[in-house]
Amino acid sequence: MTATLKERLERLIAEEIAPALQLDVSQIEVVDVADGVARLRLGAVCASCPSTVMFVINGIEQELRKRLPEIDYVEVVP
Repeated sequence: MTATLKERLERLIAEEIAPALQLDVSQIEVVDVADGVARLRLGAVCASCPSTVMFVINGIEQELRKRLPEIDYVEVVP
């Protein structure tokens, strides 16, 4: 069975991106993936820090594009 794009994104965040950023995986939730847009929710301290939100949008988006070319951009949702 082939994993969905959302499942692949969740696995990538849990196994590679969150540990590299030293973030608890529970702080990054994949809300939805549709039409090339990955919608993520940040929890805990991350959600209230504008610089962290910008880092996610810029840093994680670039990494996701490399590894999951189906994703065009990342949107952080409340």
